[in-house]
Amino acid sequence: MDFISINKLEDWYSINFEKQLKGRRILFSDIHPLIDNLTSKFKKEIIGYSENGIPIYKISIGTGNTKVLSWSQMHGNESTGTKALFDLFNFFVSDDSQAIAITNQILSNCTLEFVVLLNPDGAINFTRENAHNIDLNRDAVDRAAIESRLLRNTLDHFKPKFCFNLHDQRSIFNVEGTSNPATISFLAPSEDVGRTITEGRKETMSVIVAMNDLLQQVIPNQIGRYTDEFYPTATGDNFQKLGYNTILIEAGHYKDDYDREKTRKYNFYALLKGLYFIATANKYTNYKQYFKIPNNDKKFLDIIYKDLKVVKNNVIHIEDVGIQYKFKVKNNKLIKYKCIETSGELSNFYTYNLINAENLDYNELKLSNS
Repeated sequence: MDFISINKLEDWYSINFEKQLKGRRILFSDIHPLIDNLTSKFKKEIIGYSENGIPIYKISIGTGNTKVLSWSQMHGNESTGTKALFDLFNFFVSDDSQAIAITNQILSNCTLEFVVLLNPDGAINFTRENAHNIDLNRDAVDRAAIESRLLRNTLDHFKPKFCFNLHDQRSIFNVEGTSNPATISFLAPSEDVGRTITEGRKETMSVIVAMNDLLQQVIPNQIGRYTDEFYPTATGDNFQKLGYNTILIEAGHYKDDYDREKTRKYNFYALLKGLYFIATANKYTNYKQYFKIPNNDKKFLDIIYKDLKVVKNNVIHIEDVGIQYKFKVKNNKLIKYKCIETSGELSNFYTYNLINAENLDYNELKLSNS
């Protein structure tokens, strides 16, 4: 059967997304009740514990021959993928007739494993790193972190044909050649410094093309392509190099969506379409369209203060000041604050929030440099 229409998918999502998960800071305590309440259709297993002893779960479903492994929150402060996975779980148990048909296609042809919230310690602190300040996405070779070893053990045991590596990216990324933020970005990781287009990468790219085709219907010109520079210690690059086709989904900014609730929807759409394509495709030859997805650029700012008076060495300068929002945990709550990303003449940058700052007081704006 054909994939569900975008209008019907939008209708389904507006009612059935996982409402218990919201905001940027998603903790184990948020997902644990949802895991407990998953139906018998899912298999639940604790595969180990974080450096600070928090359980790390693997959720399994499906009976098909094609194996797909997905994981979220490798970086503790990148939670959009976790929310999207639980939206996906809701889809798999939906009583909607078209959802049932799509689910049956996926689960009869694929066996799916999901490691939800790989880095629960980092989630508490809202940091990329784990409790020992290790970036799990740069720990694929050394595997110094418990969490890295758990993921690699899962990979080695399961031996998937495809992997989905779910990340968030900063709001500074725009779609090259446009003023639009990169709401979703994709990457087919390289296997070597030469960025060779191997057969595995062609298969990965073909899945991304299918996901991009769907998203262009709802967020046209807001999908970017992340740099495929080879990182020798990165997870995606190493998994791809080992022969496990790895698709990175980078969840980014959507207008006025700093909690990434709109973006999670498009993340879910991409996951669902990607899994459906893997479940139903007879061949993976439509990879060249991948290179027509525009690159990410780094010219989007959350705020631009235009013509702000800035005092430097007791001299008043008039310049534009570009702001990126950052987040930190204070008293166990997530705080958003303004951080200076760049300054000078910023006419070649983009924002949804351009402020005439001629009459504003720099000190009252409470801007940070870190």
